[in-house]
Amino acid sequence: MTYQEKKSIVSLISAILIFVSYCLYMYPQYPEGGLESIETFRYWGSFVLILTLVSIVAHIIISIIFNIIFRITTREKEPRFADELDKLIELKAFRNSFFVFILGFLIAMGSLIIYQPLQVMFIILIISGFISDVTGSITKFYHYRRGV
Repeated sequence: MTYQEKKSIVSLISAILIFVSYCLYMYPQYPEGGLESIETFRYWGSFVLILTLVSIVAHIIISIIFNIIFRITTREKEPRFADELDKLIELKAFRNSFFVFILGFLIAMGSLIIYQPLQVMFIILIISGFISDVTGSITKFYHYRRGV
C-alpha cells in the first residue's frame, strides 16, 4: 500500500474512534430537563463545539503519530509534494464530503419543517458531519486504490 492509502485508512479509523468515544463520553451527561429547556440547548451547543475541537486536535496528534510510525517502519519520508493526481483525488474527496454534509444539513432543516424537536436537527447535523468525514476518507482510499 502507498503512503496515501495508509493515511486514508488511519484517517477513517481515527474518525470513527473519535466520534464513537466522544458520543459515549457525552451520552451520560444529557440533561434531565424538558425538550425545550435551556440546558438542552447548552448541551447540544457544547456537544458540537467540543466535538469539533476534540476532532481537530485528535486528528493532528494521530497524523503526527502516523508519520512517526510510518517513518520508523518503512524508513521512508512522507511525500513532500502533491502532484496533479493527489490534488484531483483531494478535490473529489472534498466534493463528496461536502455533498454529504449539505444533504445532511438540508435534511436537518427539513426536520424542523415537519415539526420535529430541535434535538433531531442537532443529531442529524452531527451525524452528517461524521458521515461526511468518513465519506472523504473512503473516497480518498478508493481513488488511490482504483485510480481516478
